[in-house]
Amino acid sequence: MAYKITDECIACGACEGGCPVECITEGDGKYEINAEECIECGACADACPVGAPVKDE
Repeated sequence: MAYKITDECIACGACEGGCPVECITEGDGKYEINAEECIECGACADACPVGAPVKDE
């Protein structure tokens, strides 16, 4: 399952910088993950100060 970014996102960009495949982009008020490009490594979740990226079930 790819990761998704929840509404807890504070749009700080930490997840984008931590993504090794650059599948995270700034969206409208929060960042978004391209599920088709996500390799499920968890780097975004590790970089996020508020725990917004979670596994999409």
